[in-house]
Amino acid sequence: MSTNVTDTSAYPNVIIPANIAWQSDDSGNRVPVSGEFGDVYFSNADGLAESRYVFIEGNQLTERLTNLRANQCFTIAELGFGTGLNLLAVWRLWQQLRGTHTNLATARLHFITTEKHPITLEDLRQILGLWSVRAPELAQNIERFLAIYPSLIEGCHRLHFEEDNLTVDIWLGEAQSSLAKLATDTADTETRSNKPQVDAWFLDGFAPSCNESLWAATIFAQLQRISAVGTTAATYSCAGVVKRGLQEYGFTINKVKGFGRKREMLTARVSESLPTTPTQDNSNRSSTLDNNHYIVIGAGVAGLMMAWSLVNRGIKVTLLDKTAPLAGASGNPRALLAPKMTPVHHVDEHLHTIGYLYSSRLYHQLNEQAKKQDIVPIIEPTAALDLLLKANIDSTQIADYPDDLATTLPASEAEVLSGLTAQDLTENLYLPQSGLVNPQALKYIILSHPLISFMRLEVTEIDEGKNNISVIGYDHKEQSANQIALQADNVVICAAFESHYLDKRIFDCRKIRGQLSWFTPTPEQLASLPKLPLKYGGYCSLFTPKAGDAKLNAVIEGQPQFLLGASFVRNDTDTGIRANEHEVSRNKLIEAIPELDIIVPSDTQSWQARAGVRTQTPDYHPIIGQLADSQRIWVMSAMGAKGYAFAPICAEALADIMLGAFAPLSSEMLGKLSPDRARLQTPLTS
Repeated sequence: MSTNVTDTSAYPNVIIPANIAWQSDDSGNRVPVSGEFGDVYFSNADGLAESRYVFIEGNQLTERLTNLRANQCFTIAELGFGTGLNLLAVWRLWQQLRGTHTNLATARLHFITTEKHPITLEDLRQILGLWSVRAPELAQNIERFLAIYPSLIEGCHRLHFEEDNLTVDIWLGEAQSSLAKLATDTADTETRSNKPQVDAWFLDGFAPSCNESLWAATIFAQLQRISAVGTTAATYSCAGVVKRGLQEYGFTINKVKGFGRKREMLTARVSESLPTTPTQDNSNRSSTLDNNHYIVIGAGVAGLMMAWSLVNRGIKVTLLDKTAPLAGASGNPRALLAPKMTPVHHVDEHLHTIGYLYSSRLYHQLNEQAKKQDIVPIIEPTAALDLLLKANIDSTQIADYPDDLATTLPASEAEVLSGLTAQDLTENLYLPQSGLVNPQALKYIILSHPLISFMRLEVTEIDEGKNNISVIGYDHKEQSANQIALQADNVVICAAFESHYLDKRIFDCRKIRGQLSWFTPTPEQLASLPKLPLKYGGYCSLFTPKAGDAKLNAVIEGQPQFLLGASFVRNDTDTGIRANEHEVSRNKLIEAIPELDIIVPSDTQSWQARAGVRTQTPDYHPIIGQLADSQRIWVMSAMGAKGYAFAPICAEALADIMLGAFAPLSSEMLGKLSPDRARLQTPLTS
């Protein structure tokens, strides 16, 4: 994608990166200027000092953050992410406060920001590189932020900095549209006091004279919608349109001395209940973590990621499975993380892409944790090549995407990377961020968290009471089956197709058997097999089993294996290995890539395999949310064949819904995932 803002696209939601110009500030330092709006990104006097004065002091953040209670989450929302300097300023303050105030050890900071024209990673490195020199205290955080800076496509990009209990949501696109997507009615709040609300606003768009759209009535209406009593706002601007907008939509304004040469700036506060929000004082709002023990039923990737999202919010989790973690469809030797792409005008509501980007960031961050624990990586970066034999996108549509996310390679380059020589590779989709996920390594990292305890239990009954919930079942240790009853504050059912058996309110999904096959290639075969993962309607990939892999599957650790599949058999829940499905997967591969016929052995008797049951809804979306007529039972299920891409972002969204925070999915997307959505009101007939 071009970085020139004057370029146009057929679709209004294609992100056009910022066009950066440079000028000298009052001290002779170079500062960035917006080519779109002709305004500076920060003060010519001292941008960092301006951020601290206008937004931190203007919102009394030092005092307010210091006084947070244990487990409380404070939410800041910003209009105009720009260079990220405001985030860096408040992040550094948060670190300093947490270092001196023990009550903040479990408190969390949620920073939500919007940007229509984000700065490219290359330009941002240059800009923030200057701040690493001017303000060395920011250097480490700048490095951490740039390491996971997102691809520039529309929608929400969630970044985690768990060491600091900091979550950052960057919403790319029109600010009004992004704010409208923040959902506040995602759970039954009749008995819950933790509806999502913003605690402090950073109104930092370019000057109203340069960018009227960011100061329009529709923007102030969104501020009102997601604010409450106690919500504050601060802005460098004292323009009439800003004052009138804040006052008209429920804020009491106050003029104070401006920063540097600016005579005045504005602070504001909601002092009376707004018509669209609850009446509780937002300054005392806290996630209801007196409910601090949850049970998650099912220890596949959905249950593991649900437990992970909860414990990273300070909640103790008991994880249950009738057999063992990853005993079902999630326990394949490797999972290929590679999305089914869509034309770019659908991307912000396309769960495949949203989930892929978030999962990729998360797994790479977990790799760093794996290094510290001296275990094998969670994800192996491999990239992937989609041959576009069964795709919803062609090479002309791929051109709308940033190259770091998806691109089309010249056929000659695709041949070299893939190792294919006879295949027509004129049409291809190259995914540079794709990789192979190691389920065993992911399981190890998650189960090593001190707030997670695993128990083998076959659940037979869930009894919801007014003050807690009971989960009753049997352990099958040794020769006896002892009945056990566990108490918790909430239960999340993550049991794939068996979720319906645990609670009939959960849709009875389609059950699809899938067998993934693999074999040990000879040295001659190894030299001629594809060099990177390929998608062709199925997928294939070489991988080398690591330490611990043999505990889950019949593999030879340290010896290359070739993985292919998977089969697709409807209405079949048997998980025995079938020789004929080896042949089905081989035939599918050879039909797509005929040159592999002489390389992949036709005798499959020595092949290994794993079969699992995928759970699929009529609209192919997972089921995420609170069950009808329940206060304490939730569901996260029906990941289909995309559990390793879907589960991490869905777990984040559900954890946010449960605890009264803003989810990283739009209200429209959450509606598509709801257990009560219209498409789930009619039972399947086949």
